[in-house]
Order: sequence, then structure tokens, then C-alpha cells
Amino acid sequence: MPAWLALMKSIKNENNLKNIFILANMNKNNGILKYSELLMILIIWLIIFAAPILLFQRDDEITWEIVFFTWRGVLPFFILFLVNHFLLVPFLLFKNRKLLYLLAAFSLIIAFSISTYLIEKSRPKNGPPQNAFTQNPPPKRADHLNPPKRHPGPQQRQPNPIPFPPLVNTIIISFLLIGFDTGLRMLFKWSKLEKENTVLEKEKVQSQLAFLSNQVSPHFFMNTLNNIHALIDIDTEEAKEAIIKLSKLMRYLLYESQAKLVPLAKELEFIKSYVNLMKLRFSEKVKINFHVSGELPDKSIPPLLFTSFVENAFKHGISYEKPTFIDIEFSYVPENLSLEIKNSKPGKITENKSFGIGIENSRKRLDIIYGTKYSLKIEDNNDDFVLNLIIPV
Repeated sequence: MPAWLALMKSIKNENNLKNIFILANMNKNNGILKYSELLMILIIWLIIFAAPILLFQRDDEITWEIVFFTWRGVLPFFILFLVNHFLLVPFLLFKNRKLLYLLAAFSLIIAFSISTYLIEKSRPKNGPPQNAFTQNPPPKRADHLNPPKRHPGPQQRQPNPIPFPPLVNTIIISFLLIGFDTGLRMLFKWSKLEKENTVLEKEKVQSQLAFLSNQVSPHFFMNTLNNIHALIDIDTEEAKEAIIKLSKLMRYLLYESQAKLVPLAKELEFIKSYVNLMKLRFSEKVKINFHVSGELPDKSIPPLLFTSFVENAFKHGISYEKPTFIDIEFSYVPENLSLEIKNSKPGKITENKSFGIGIENSRKRLDIIYGTKYSLKIEDNNDDFVLNLIIPV
């Protein structure tokens, strides 16, 4: 199997494993959000049902008649909550049927409020019914615990506020309950979508980087093979040496360049080996200089950032008819690495081929990796091209 085909196959398998891991991670996050939502709802309703027990205590004795009477009033609202939470919201609101959901929720609240009001109105008004758990009515308080109320005089009487009718109270509470439940579900739904979008956006960026990086490798590989093919007809011994050098370059492409980051020294050594390999092909009429100024820091950068720029210089800056040159210089200043490439311009180059797909891919990679933190300037002069790239390290 050819080396480049093996490389593509290994990358495809690796991407499949990444996709499986990402899907598993998304399902895990969704499961956590779902259980968190259910736990919050359970706690809220436990507090509501426990409130009568905590409030209606008399001398450490629970008045169960009042508790069950209160629960009987809360239970219809709990049923209303379940219908909205598990039927209306998931099957209407989350299915983009917002108008239908509003009509259904409004109709449900009105029907629930009227039916609850009629049922309560038809009940006998003799106080809370006795419950099976309490055979006797709750003990009456002693008189000293219930002192007689003093009626204020004519000057002390205050007008009693007019209470809301029971039907209006039920409607208001129902709207508040439905609004709270819908808002809570929308909040968790939004949080779930945000997490999914974050994971998908990260995967999209990684896929774009892998795609652009994988395009650089075959492009570079095919150009180098063409150089060796031309060298075989010129000098067999140098062709053999070129194959050895190419094997080292391919080892770097196959293994080390698949990492997210590689040591800066290794990346520049790879560029240097490529330049030395290209020197074997050209005569002395082509002046090729490679120089690194300053001491390189012990830092890492994404692999194959400079390959397309160097390739472009050799592709468009060389002529067999007249003297040409290529100058490649790396320099390091604190926190920044600079690459400057100058190459001659032997002939007119059409706009579509001036930079090629390799340069365009490199631009996209730089945009994804560094955003606005890098600088790339290309000058198309009358006699030469000048490229200057500055990246943070």
C-alpha cells in the first residue's frame, strides 16, 4: 500500500474514533442535564408537599386533616404541571408548534380552573374531611391559647380588602405554574443546545484543520516525487541520496506531523531538509539560502505551517533560463516567530496560479488556529515576491 494511502486510511480511522468519542461525550452531557432537571423539579414539589407538614404543627402534633386537605388542593396543580411538562412542551413547543402550544396551554388552564372551581364549589363546606389516618378530629385548643378577639370600636374599624374570587386565584396560579415550568424547560433546553453547539463547533474546527493539513501532505509529497523523478535522469547517486532524505521527510509527515503540536526545532529541521532536497535538483544558477537567526525557544507550534509557503517559492521563483534566487529566513523575537521568504519572479504568473491551493489552505489554517493574532503579508513586486509571516509562539 502506498505511504500516502496508508496515511489517509489511518487519519480516517482516527477521525471515526474521534466522532464516536464526541457522540458519547454529548450523550453523557445530555444525560447529566436531564437528570439535573428532574432532580430540581422533584425537590421543588417535595418542598411544596412538605410545606403543610412544616407549617401546621401544634405542640409537636401534626394536624393531618389540614395537611391532607391542603394536599387535595395542591394535587390538581401537580397534575396540570405534569400535563404541561411531559405532553404540551415536548410534543408542541419543542416541535416548533408554538402557536398551537399557546392555544393548548391557554385552553388547558381555563378548563382546569373552571372544573376545579366547580368541583370545590360542589363540596360540602364543613371543613376538612376526616382522613383514614386520623380517626378523631384534631384536639381543640385551650381557651388560654385562643383568647377572644377584641372587636375594634367604630373609630378602629378598617375596611376589609376585597379578595380575588377563587376562580381568578386558580387562573393566576395556573398561569404562574405553567410559565415557571415552561421557562425552566426552555432554560435546560437552551443549556443543552449550547453544550451541543460548543462540541460540534469544536469538532468542526478540528475537522477543518485535519482536512487542510491532510491536503498539504499529499501536495508536498507529489511535488517532491516529481523532483526526484527529474533528478534520476541527471545524477543517479544524488537521486539515491534524495530518496533517503525523502524517507526522513515522509517519516515526519506520517507520524510526527499528526500531532496537534510539534517542537519548533523539529519543524524548522523539516523545512531545512526539504530545502536541501530541492537544492539537489537545481544548478548553480539558482541561489538558495536558508537561515535561522537567533536562538530558538523550546516551544511547540502546529505542524506544516510553513510548507506551502516554501513550496510556492520553489514553484514560482525558479527558472532554468536565467539566474534566480530563493531566500528563506526564520527569526525569533520574544513571543513571536517570523518567516520571510523572498524569491525571484522570472516570468508573468496568472492570478489564479500565483499562490495555489497550498497557500489558500495555509491561510485558512492560520485563521482557524490564530484568528487575528498572526500577520501574513505578501508583496508582488515587479522582480520578486516577498512573503512575511509572523505567528505567536
